Amino acid sequence: MISIITSWSARKHTFLGFIFQIHQYHQHLFPQNPTQHYASLLQSCIARKAVEPGKQLHAHLCLTGFGYNINLATKLVNLYCVCDKLTNARNLFDRIPKGNIFLWNVLIRGYAWNGPYEGAINLYYQMFNYGRVPDNFTFPFVLKACSALSAIEVGKDIHENAKRTKWDKDVFVGAALIDMYAKCGCVGRSREVFDNVIERDVVVWNSMLASYSQNGHPEDCLTLCGEMACGGVRPTEATLVTAISASADVAGLRQGRELHGYSWRRGFDSQDKVKTALVDMYAKSGSVKVARILFEGLQVKRVVSWNAMLTGYAMHGHADAALGLFNEMVGKAQPDHITFVGVLSACNHGGLLSEGRTYFDSMARDYGIEPTIQHTTCMVDLLGHSGCLDEAYGLITQLKVMPDAGVWGAFLNSCKIHGHVEFAELALERLIELEPDDAGNYVILSNIYAQAGRWEGVAKLRDLMNERGVKKTAAYSWIEVKNKVHAFLSGDTSHPMSDDIYAELQSLGARMVQAGYVPNITPVFHDVEDDEKRRMVCSHSERLAIAFGLISTPPGTKLLITKNLRVCEDCHVAIKFISKLTEREISIRDVNRYHHFKDGICSCGDYW
Repeated sequence: MISIITSWSARKHTFLGFIFQIHQYHQHLFPQNPTQHYASLLQSCIARKAVEPGKQLHAHLCLTGFGYNINLATKLVNLYCVCDKLTNARNLFDRIPKGNIFLWNVLIRGYAWNGPYEGAINLYYQMFNYGRVPDNFTFPFVLKACSALSAIEVGKDIHENAKRTKWDKDVFVGAALIDMYAKCGCVGRSREVFDNVIERDVVVWNSMLASYSQNGHPEDCLTLCGEMACGGVRPTEATLVTAISASADVAGLRQGRELHGYSWRRGFDSQDKVKTALVDMYAKSGSVKVARILFEGLQVKRVVSWNAMLTGYAMHGHADAALGLFNEMVGKAQPDHITFVGVLSACNHGGLLSEGRTYFDSMARDYGIEPTIQHTTCMVDLLGHSGCLDEAYGLITQLKVMPDAGVWGAFLNSCKIHGHVEFAELALERLIELEPDDAGNYVILSNIYAQAGRWEGVAKLRDLMNERGVKKTAAYSWIEVKNKVHAFLSGDTSHPMSDDIYAELQSLGARMVQAGYVPNITPVFHDVEDDEKRRMVCSHSERLAIAFGLISTPPGTKLLITKNLRVCEDCHVAIKFISKLTEREISIRDVNRYHHFKDGICSCGDYW
């Protein structure tokens, strides 16, 4: 049978020749059971996705009276679905009896895989009119369509039906529900489903891990991964890729190395997806050289692999290396929209205005990629940093979609750099509409007012924040010492070594002042005396983490700090002094990029 299909594909037999071979096999193999014979032929077509022979066989079945046999018709619908011929599949579906649940599942799956996704949801509801009840195959397919559409309300309704039929406890239905809620940003609901599944296997664990990782909860992802290992559930390639990515998100080099070692011991390190995740992890954790070695060792460099390495260079401000890698990539892999996010970020972090304009213009012209909000944000940031505020504002107004908070936030930051009050006020108006509870935006404009000596504006913003109950986002910094992560809040005194930490800061502060350091208290958004402002600036979370690292590690040890917000201007200046006075290399990974401090100089060149 397979030889028939192969022969057809290779030599495009005529219809009569194909039918002649059918009859030969019919008489030889299935003299008393033609239905079984036709079913076997159709199964071969499905396995090889041979749609043209399948169409000819469909015509033959109609001529011989077998066209409406429910089993054969179901296989034909399946064939058309796997070959992405949904119109053919639906036309046949509408003309045959619908008593077979497998028939419904086949077409729902076809829509869920290939779209339009609404077709899967409509069929799901239509099946109730025919007295059909969804099973453990129906739910994952239709939930996949909900995920693709971010149709959370429909997904919740389907979840309720799964509860009524008890299928919500099934591992595959549970995994689909977890994935659907994750895609819609409902991590709490994902966890509720996870906890309700009775017998969890690696599929359910992977779905929950992805839910945490994709929604900004990397620590929870790593914790759950540890619980999975303790529970004796053997991880898969997908498990490791997700866990390694979570390590990258928290710059968890120790966890990432452990996962790398586990991958090597279990033979997963030969898988390109795992290697690409490791490239991304090492780059985001500060080990760019290791990332490049792994990148060069990839047998097949997919576009996602190039993107991981390129984005890693961009994060560290290695603009020349990033652009060089892009030039190497062209001709070997097709750049996508993520590639250009990395390229434009590299131009932005390197202050390469001319190059950034060239790459931005080339996206649609040379690669057929229409710039998205992310690309526009990069360009607005680059233009704004370079002092081209009018051009940056013009780019925002030309957007075909509504600018988001990222675009306006980049513009507001640029206004702060250049002290442009009017543009900053306009940007804050838009940001208040988009994210009214983000205190950082109010603080930036307050700093701009303070720099311009407009203290009435500072007071007005403080009153507005109080009126709306807006609180400043807590600033956290992390440092890993001796395989343990230590977290610090600004002004924190809860650490067991707090007295020693503040003593180190006081000693450093005296040496820094002697070396010429003067605290910049302008950004402090508080109605307190200047001495108190100086104390507050000097106890920012990253400084506490650095002081702890200095007293907890041997001289010369490199320090890596992670911060959940942007490094402030005063801390940036202070850390340059600290790196020179202590003869330490200090790396700070903030929300935007890496800063590598050595001998009183930062890798960003004071451009960030």
